[in-house]
Amino acid sequence: MIKATAAVDPPIIENIPEPLTERPQWVCWRLEERDEKLTKVPYTPGTRSRASSTDLMTWSTFEEALEAYETGPPLYDGIGFVFSSADPFVGIDLDDCRDPKSGHIDPWALKIADDASEGYVEASPSKTGVHIIVEGRVRDGGIRRGPVEMYSRDRFFTITGEVL
Repeated sequence: MIKATAAVDPPIIENIPEPLTERPQWVCWRLEERDEKLTKVPYTPGTRSRASSTDLMTWSTFEEALEAYETGPPLYDGIGFVFSSADPFVGIDLDDCRDPKSGHIDPWALKIADDASEGYVEASPSKTGVHIIVEGRVRDGGIRRGPVEMYSRDRFFTITGEVL
């Protein structure tokens, strides 16, 4: 495991919805290289221990995750929200659908984002994807079909606060 060097913008805290920040389902994350690809690895805030998206004992409050992210050590690249069967949320991850410079979103992804307009929609850390959080459930906890992933438990989303 090698710490990556890619720069990630800090989260825009004031844009993160209160229904998420009220729940103790937060982790910090770091970009790490695995099999020559960058991946986002969750950590228990304030520690060097990896967090688990299935073990609530490795999660913290929003405030604890934010403090650990802002003050370090260890150094983290961001904060993330863990989806659990105990919350009403579904995360929809749309990959490779956004131009990071212009902000243009591909029509197929824009349709999904428009259909989820009641939810929270933000740019991913790479700015090439879109994260959507809505209330609902996904059968069996998650599905993946091409560039679209949906989860209602056992996963975490990086949170940028860069509202679209």
